[in-house]
Amino acid sequence: MAINTSPLADRIRPRDLEDFLGQDKIVGQGKLLRRAITGDRVPPMIFWGPPGSGKTTLAYIITNQTNSDFIQISAVTSGVADLRRVISRAEQNKKINKQTILFIDEIHRWNKAQQDALLPHVEKGTIVLIGATTENPSFEVRGALLSRCHIFVLDRLNPEHIRAIIDRALTDKGNGLGKLKLKITDKAKDIIASLSNGDARVALNVLEYAGSISQKIDLDLVKEAFQKSHLLYDKDGEEHYNIISALHKSMRGSDANAALYWLARMLEAGEDPLYVARRLVRFASEDIGSANSRALEQATAAYQACSFLGLPECNVILAQAVVYMAKCKKSNSLYVAYGRAQADVKKYGNLPVPLHIRNAPTKLMKDLGYGKDYKYSPNYDYREEQQYFPEEIKNHKYLSD
Repeated sequence: MAINTSPLADRIRPRDLEDFLGQDKIVGQGKLLRRAITGDRVPPMIFWGPPGSGKTTLAYIITNQTNSDFIQISAVTSGVADLRRVISRAEQNKKINKQTILFIDEIHRWNKAQQDALLPHVEKGTIVLIGATTENPSFEVRGALLSRCHIFVLDRLNPEHIRAIIDRALTDKGNGLGKLKLKITDKAKDIIASLSNGDARVALNVLEYAGSISQKIDLDLVKEAFQKSHLLYDKDGEEHYNIISALHKSMRGSDANAALYWLARMLEAGEDPLYVARRLVRFASEDIGSANSRALEQATAAYQACSFLGLPECNVILAQAVVYMAKCKKSNSLYVAYGRAQADVKKYGNLPVPLHIRNAPTKLMKDLGYGKDYKYSPNYDYREEQQYFPEEIKNHKYLSD
């Protein structure tokens, strides 16, 4: 009998929705996607979520439960020529009334021409597209293609979900590790669940490696397993957040050298450079803001450059952005001001917009007083005295400068 040498994460991949954990908000009882799957009416869709959250697994489950021809390609290694072969196969399937599901992993990596080549076949229903991406599809997928797909957002798995997946792997005697009768402490399970940062594949890879070294898995072996593939980045289930916090606070404190160190810690541990770049975008407005409006330009440019190059080439781009942020003059006035406005929204609820600053596109609205007595600012050299707040909070101030 042939031995299954595929990774543990692939061997114990759930085959039905009942075993699929952590995404009840999109496939729970009564949810739209669950009804579409069980009714065999699956629309084109894109799964957006962090690594290891179950995007590929969900695509497999859909295929199993809809009895479709499942074709998987990666946007990293495939192109238009591969798409042509898929379409040819799909057209043959169509002749025998068999549905073809094309699963494109990392669909955000396909360029405009590749996505445009895909569009007509999605429109005609030759294929049912399922795309998977870790990046915001609003920015990474062509608008024409995006408009024809349902977007489903998958959440990062929490430690309880990862722990349940670990337990399943340890007890599964068919495709899992059940036959090995591994002995593992609860603390070791908890650490794997925490260090995996919501990524089920990372957790299972670590578990499989540790099980190949020893039948007894303790805390030290778990740490060794994590270090085997990358620097220990989540030593006690907190380091991921500790280090991004250290980077953020070092930049806030204008210590460029410390900021570079924490950046290197993250990148050398295998952190997604786009995650770091997104944090820089936030920092540019939260901690620099109006003190230097160019900081946001630098941060967004760094994000774009990182998406073009990837690691290792983009490390110096992030270094440039981090040093720039650290050396900038700082102001958190925008962050504080928004917090004050947010507090008023929560406290006062949906206060009505003053009638004089409402638009009046219809006669009825004009008759009701919409837009009446509004002062057009250019006609007053932008010095008009006019109330823009709701009456209940008309004297509130959010900005301190």
